[in-house]
Amino acid sequence: MAKQLNINPSITDSLMAYRFLKGKVRHTPTELSSPLSALSGAAVYLKWENQQICGAFKVRGALFKMNSLDPAKRAKGVVTASSGNHAQGVAMAASALGVKGIICVPSTCPETKKEAISRLGGPWITLKVVQGSYDQAEEEALRLSREEGMEFISAFEDHHIVCGASTIGIEMMMDQPDLDVIIVPAGGGGLMNGVALAACHLRPGIKVYGVQSEASNPYVVSWEDGIVKDVEYLPTLADGLAGYIPQSLLDLAKTRMAGMVQVTERSIGRAMAFLLHHHHQVVEGSGAVGVAAILEKRLDLRGLKVGIVISGGNVDSHRLRQVLDEHLEGVKNL
Repeated sequence: MAKQLNINPSITDSLMAYRFLKGKVRHTPTELSSPLSALSGAAVYLKWENQQICGAFKVRGALFKMNSLDPAKRAKGVVTASSGNHAQGVAMAASALGVKGIICVPSTCPETKKEAISRLGGPWITLKVVQGSYDQAEEEALRLSREEGMEFISAFEDHHIVCGASTIGIEMMMDQPDLDVIIVPAGGGGLMNGVALAACHLRPGIKVYGVQSEASNPYVVSWEDGIVKDVEYLPTLADGLAGYIPQSLLDLAKTRMAGMVQVTERSIGRAMAFLLHHHHQVVEGSGAVGVAAILEKRLDLRGLKVGIVISGGNVDSHRLRQVLDEHLEGVKNL
């Protein structure tokens, strides 16, 4: 794994990312969900990052990071590992900046994401499929970085990546400045830490929670002691959230975040079907975990104003059909 870093960006860093990205990415809507509000007894607002360029939030951090590279590093090229969404952002930035890159994805990466990476990167990007999970893909990317002298672009453990993600928190607070709670997919920790950075500075007292699937829950099991623990990684609909977590981002999360919750694989599927049926939005499993937490009533949110980050919508049509076949009828009356 990558060397553990000390990452602690300031609100000034966050605002610098916002200034850079303004006009380059979409200010996605934060909209009231009447059905989720009725289910939870809260006023629930959904931040639709599945409508973002490349279909996910990752482009924010990828663009900000790639732009930060000096000419010498750009000349040597970049390498990254990703379950798919981060890779699309790196591919788009590499093509725009004229930077050669290698993108390592796990064999579990959905075809729709692999196709998008190749399309966005064009001749500037080489896509390498690595057998195994995200962790194996990252090991290969780090090996290439060492041996080829290429700059490794982390999907989450990086100052610029966290700052790019923080612009989501800025937008949410601009659109709904009196939110009491924000629920964010956890993954490696870049997104939730970025959102917490912005939200907790702009709205002191707000509570930010991270969500993981029970199939990949290192933040959940590591939260109480504050020390990263090993867990067994199982197949999950939330493939973009699967994999190890760095101590640096757990440490950062403990400074601002209110806690972590986990959800079942069944509830993730139900959340995907719920969002399609009630909101006509295609959302991948990783992006639906916050809604899954509402459906499972993991938090008592009654009387509060709640924001949920819907982090992406890049799901294979085959997987989506399977989810809908299993869960659609069950969510129609919710």
